[in-house]
Amino acid sequence: MQGAARRRPFPAAAPGSPQPAGPLYPGRHGAVKNEDTFKTSPFHLDLWFYFTLQNWVLDFGRPIAMIILPLEWFPLNKPSAGDYFHMAYNVITPFLLLKLIERSPKTLPRSMIYVSIIMFVMGASIHLVGDSVNHRLIFSGYQHHLSVRENPIIKNLKPETLIDSFELLYYYDEYLGHSMWYIPFFLILFIYFTGCFTPVEEESRMPVAALLLMGPSSLYYWYLVTEGQIFILYIFTFFAMMALVMHQKRKGLVLDSNGLFLFYSFIITLVLIALWVVWLWNDKILRKKYPGVIYIPEPWAFYTLHMSNLHPAKESF
Repeated sequence: MQGAARRRPFPAAAPGSPQPAGPLYPGRHGAVKNEDTFKTSPFHLDLWFYFTLQNWVLDFGRPIAMIILPLEWFPLNKPSAGDYFHMAYNVITPFLLLKLIERSPKTLPRSMIYVSIIMFVMGASIHLVGDSVNHRLIFSGYQHHLSVRENPIIKNLKPETLIDSFELLYYYDEYLGHSMWYIPFFLILFIYFTGCFTPVEEESRMPVAALLLMGPSSLYYWYLVTEGQIFILYIFTFFAMMALVMHQKRKGLVLDSNGLFLFYSFIITLVLIALWVVWLWNDKILRKKYPGVIYIPEPWAFYTLHMSNLHPAKESF
């Protein structure tokens, strides 16, 4: 009798009544997956605002704080103010990215998200060390518009193996650190973007707050791409977003307000990068440092070349 009881089917729901919920009713889970595809969410003003604010303050503001604040407060053999900004960035940014993923109306691959967040923290931490030393070298006369071996304070070091050590430091800062930092960063944004589609045309509009926030957000992405020298990564991400938009449009799906905000921010970023390149197209010194096919100078290289001479005048005044 016990075997017969175990084989007894579940009672059917009464006509017109909702189907029972729970893990024992697989049909219910199928309905959830279908609904999950078409759920939409309002514009995440709080998260996008905090995300943009901390990007400007903790990332863009790092080297500025290091230069403006008195050197006596942060000796050269101790972490600078910018380093503490970077430490805060390495904690706050992954948290905001995870909160952004949580609010996605679509179920996203969690394993990929977790691995990307781990790589992001590792890369940003590697960059923290290399960038800290490289920016502190500015006070010793290091010039960012020159290569490591061409810098006056480094090219005459003895023994010459010390130059190799500085080149290794530069590699950790500009190549390995940037790759492990930015690749998962853009991957997470793209994964989130895949869930920003809706079949309702009325929901494909941005509120006024999103329009106001788009300018600062786009300008930060311009700084991120140019200073990080990650144009190829950015443009591939942008092309993938465009391809996804066209693919989903064939299914009758359009971007919601969050997707539009991210997509239009990337478009404006591309325009800003083009204007930046055109403005510095004939700069022979920067051309020498960036000799490749893709010529996109770093803002800090431009600063040390054309604007760093303003600081001695300011101090003498």
